[in-house]
Amino acid sequence: MTAQTLPREPQQDRSRATRARLLEAAIDCLASAGWAGTTVAVVAERAGVSRGAAQHHFRTREELVTAAVAYGTEVRTAQMRRRLNAFAGRRPSTLEVLTLLGEIYTSPLFRAALQLWVAAASDEQLRAQVVPLEAKVGREAHRLTVEALGADENVPGVRETVQATLDLMRGLGLADVLTDDSVRRARLLAQWATTLDATLGRTQPHSA
Repeated sequence: MTAQTLPREPQQDRSRATRARLLEAAIDCLASAGWAGTTVAVVAERAGVSRGAAQHHFRTREELVTAAVAYGTEVRTAQMRRRLNAFAGRRPSTLEVLTLLGEIYTSPLFRAALQLWVAAASDEQLRAQVVPLEAKVGREAHRLTVEALGADENVPGVRETVQATLDLMRGLGLADVLTDDSVRRARLLAQWATTLDATLGRTQPHSA
């Protein structure tokens, strides 16, 4: 089969692949260069596509970065679900769940989202897009954590403790931005797992 007769990649598939490359490049750019260093042109260059192709998918930087954070959240959530499902038919320990959450909140995605939040704090138009996105991400994170822990939110105090867990994770993610906080984070997660187990009525041993 010659090059002229090779089947061409469908236009829709090429468009989907280009969009994914742009979203991934935007996350990487936000995490490493911040809001000021993340422009459509810079992201397009990182993604290996033309600026015109990038603007075909995303008219503005705001559209691009909010879509990137939403996309990244979906990818990371799917990855965590796959890892939770890989525990050989057993329920993961509380510490194992916290360790997986800790990986999400210290990932480039979290750093990218953090840059987006900081920029939105002083940009009303951007904030209008980020607030509903953050609300959706927060709901999904809460739901996933409840499922992973096997928590019963009908029990008084459980819902609040799960939310406190996510707040703790954000704080630990912030602590890891400037320096490697992994050693201290491991100690805190082990202690919080004990607190969670007491609230959830779980007594299984902690292993990560």
